[in-house]
Amino acid sequence: MPSRFQTFDDPAAPAAIAPRFAALRQELARRGLDGLVVPRHDRFQGEYVAPADERLAWLTGFTGSSGTAIVLADRAVLFVDGRYTLQAAEQTDPALIEVAHLADGAPTEWIEANLPAGLRLGYDPWLHTEGNAKALAAACEKAEARLVPVDDNPIDAVWHDRPAPPLGAVVVHDPRYAGEPATEKLARLRETLRAERADALVVSDPHAVAWLLNLRGHDVAHTPIAHAVVVVPRDNEAILHVDPRKVEPAVHEALAGLATVAPIETFAATITRLAADGAAIRLDEATAPDAVSRLVREAGGRPVRGADPIALMKATKNTTEIDGTRAAHQRDGAALVRFLAWLDEAAATGTLTEIDAVEALEQFRADTGELRDISFPTIAGAGPNGAIVHYRVTRRSNRRLAPGELFLVDSGGQYLDGTTDVTRTVAIGTPTAEICDRFTRVLRGHIAIARAVFPDGVSGAQLDGFARAFLWQAGLDFEHGTGHGVGSYLSVHEGPARISKYGGTPLARGMILSNEPGYYKAGAFGIRIENLVLVVEAPVPDGAEKALNAFETLTLAPIDRRLIVPAMMTADEIAWLDAYHARVRDTIAPLVEASTAEWLVRATLPLMAG
Repeated sequence: MPSRFQTFDDPAAPAAIAPRFAALRQELARRGLDGLVVPRHDRFQGEYVAPADERLAWLTGFTGSSGTAIVLADRAVLFVDGRYTLQAAEQTDPALIEVAHLADGAPTEWIEANLPAGLRLGYDPWLHTEGNAKALAAACEKAEARLVPVDDNPIDAVWHDRPAPPLGAVVVHDPRYAGEPATEKLARLRETLRAERADALVVSDPHAVAWLLNLRGHDVAHTPIAHAVVVVPRDNEAILHVDPRKVEPAVHEALAGLATVAPIETFAATITRLAADGAAIRLDEATAPDAVSRLVREAGGRPVRGADPIALMKATKNTTEIDGTRAAHQRDGAALVRFLAWLDEAAATGTLTEIDAVEALEQFRADTGELRDISFPTIAGAGPNGAIVHYRVTRRSNRRLAPGELFLVDSGGQYLDGTTDVTRTVAIGTPTAEICDRFTRVLRGHIAIARAVFPDGVSGAQLDGFARAFLWQAGLDFEHGTGHGVGSYLSVHEGPARISKYGGTPLARGMILSNEPGYYKAGAFGIRIENLVLVVEAPVPDGAEKALNAFETLTLAPIDRRLIVPAMMTADEIAWLDAYHARVRDTIAPLVEASTAEWLVRATLPLMAG
């Protein structure tokens, strides 16, 4: 059955892209600009953007979730991180745009080194945070150039078939899933504002808006958010700025006495009114557009930039959310086990393709009757496609699952009670010794994170090396973080906590994160093993001087035993894997049909059973 939630369309061909560059450059010249910074973000700085905001993809052909282009009159450069270097090279035309790895230099460094003196570089202040705009301006100043804000985006002026903005309905998130009334969340938030002596907070992240007011929306794919901004005065009723056509009557009823609903077009007027007389307006430094800081200053107010105070509240799940995500993972685990059993049989025919697998997996999840969406476009990479970290299959790239290769599938579901994200790497036929060695090293890193015990105050940066140690011993590594936060029927990639060398936020009980080390051999294969984990209290041994935390693994699906070299593992690691597989078997077998349960028993045998 065709996918309901993702497409397999190929990026625009270079022949279609070239006229777009020409039209943009003509428009920039008309405005007296010599170049433009084109971020992938929309005005909410979100990972997933509506079709109307896919400016970077429309201009360049690159469809990754992160990237920035700088377009000048005679050259253009696309900056991407390690997840997207292969994808960007495949999707863009080198005659039109150069691909640069962020590890070799940020856009600001490129500007300092390459911008001619006197050049006027345009930027849309609604698509950049104040911090980003200041960094760009400083780089331009060093190059003796000038960063120039635009009143409206030049790309929009030449994108003649640009889609209309989304009009997805805003709905109430049922209290039986939210676990805490919006009244209590607003009260907690206002305590923070009083402590910080802020007069108002601009909630510019739609995920925070959704969590704070117990609302969900349908404006972007895969994440149930609405394009909306909430302004929370310290002592008065909140104001939800959103297109009123999206708001169902039940939302007005739920918000009565908590927040008034106002058109998004009146947001500037609200800021102007609240910022008068030097008021301190709190802004999220990660998502508030530079344009909002400008509005506050123009009104006589004082923008106060800092971390979003809602982020930690949202990341620390309450009991209801935790119970919900456990239920979601059991349901999702049953669907995934059905898929893996089907895959074992279907791949043996030699006719199965990546798209076939994506569509089948989605159908198994849909058969639960509870799936609201997939949590991100499924990554289904066979053979060398698995080495592309954020690979997205298209009809042109679609590859058959061939004997002797690996198949990497990274997927997830959005359910009202929880969000899932899981990666399994599966052997198609007989794997090579090299593949098994690499897989076992990745598995040992995964187990090291799963078994970690750590005191309060420890951050993800302090744990990240656990996942890499066995790869490092062989002179190997992977270029993405080990783990990211996950929302509760919200974003599958949620901050502020993460497990990476940049993850400085302390891990706290109630946070849900991914545990996903990997290894990628370009042109050959990719390996990733991902479970979601919950930070929980750990037993404290006698004599301990600090409270301890550990991880509870939430994901329930077998790890391919055919890829493991038992001789490379310790007894404790084998014990962990056997116990995990026993838990998967005991939990999921009663939820699936007899033939799938029989497959599951074989897939979860103790490792040394052969």
